[in-house]
Amino acid sequence: MVRNNLAAITAVGGYVPSTILDNYQIEKMVDTSNEWILSRTGIKERRILKDPEKATSYMAVEAIQDLLKNSGIDPSEIDCLVLATSTPDKMLAPTAPTVCEKAGLVNAWGFDLNAACSGFLYALSTAASLIESGRHKKVIVVGVDTMSRIIDYTDRNTCILFGDGAGAVLLEPSQNSGLKDFLLKTDGKGSEFLSIAGGGSLNPFSKDTLEKGDHYVKQDGKTVFKNAIAAMTATSEELLNRNNLDVADINWVVPHQANLRIINAVANNLKVPMEKVLVNIDRFGNTTAATIPLCLWDFQKKFKTGDKLLLTAFGAGFTFGSCYLVWGK
Repeated sequence: MVRNNLAAITAVGGYVPSTILDNYQIEKMVDTSNEWILSRTGIKERRILKDPEKATSYMAVEAIQDLLKNSGIDPSEIDCLVLATSTPDKMLAPTAPTVCEKAGLVNAWGFDLNAACSGFLYALSTAASLIESGRHKKVIVVGVDTMSRIIDYTDRNTCILFGDGAGAVLLEPSQNSGLKDFLLKTDGKGSEFLSIAGGGSLNPFSKDTLEKGDHYVKQDGKTVFKNAIAAMTATSEELLNRNNLDVADINWVVPHQANLRIINAVANNLKVPMEKVLVNIDRFGNTTAATIPLCLWDFQKKFKTGDKLLLTAFGAGFTFGSCYLVWGK
C-alpha cells in the first residue's frame, strides 16, 4: 500500500520496574518449577511494579520521559498521545489525560485504547492515520500494562506468564521510511477464552465476583496458544504478499512476547530464521500491550535506516494483526 505522507518512528523510549520476580520465587508460590516454566514459556523472570502508590500512568510517564530525552524534543511539541493499555489506573477517568499532565504534554490531547496484547499495533495504526491526515506532526504511542495487579498468584496457568512494563514511540511525517501497511483483525468468538469476567457493565464488581476471583485474568491456554500461532502467521503472510515482499526481504520480525513456543512456531511457519526474530520474553515476560514497543526500545541499536520490520501480535478478544514498516530513525 503506497501513501504519499507516511508516519515514521523517529524515537523510542521504555521503562521496566526494578523489582524482579524470577521463576525460583514463583516456585515458592505455586506447584511449578523453573525448568517447567522455561520449557513451556521461555520466561526466566519478569518485572513487577511493587509500589502500591504507583500504577500504569507512572510507567507510561517514565517511558515517555525516556523517549523525550532520547529525541531532544520538548514535551510541548507533542500533539497527541494514544495510550494502549488493558490496565488503566481507574475505570474512570481515562489514564491518557493523567499521563499527558504528568509528562508535561501540555499541548496534547490523549485517549486510551484497549485491544489487549494487540493494543500497541491498534494504537500505532490509529496514530499513523493522524500523521497521514496532515493534522498532526508529533504523536506518541505508548503500550503499557501493570499486569501484576490483575493476576492471581495462586493460579500457575497465568502467574508465570505476565510482567509489568511500558514502551513508547514517537511518530512524525516522512516521505520515504515509515509505517507502510497494517492488517488488523478481530474474532469475537474468542472473547471467552482470555478475559476478566468481573468489573464491567455486564458483571459489575460485587462481593460475589471478588469471592469467585472474577477480577483476575483467566485463560484457556491451549485454545489461545493454537489461535495465536494461526492468526499471527496468517496476517503476516497476507501482509507480505500484498506488499510484494518475500520473507528474505524482512530484516527483523518483532512478535508479541506471549510465549517463546508461539514465537518459534510463527517463525517456523513463515520460514524466518530465529536470528531475525527479536525476543526478550526471557527477561520481561508478557507485558501485554508493552511487549512490541519494549522490543523496539530494547533492540533499537540493531536497526539501520532502511531496515524492513514486520510486527505481529495476538491478544484477548480475539484481537490480532501485523504491521510492515521501514525503519528511518
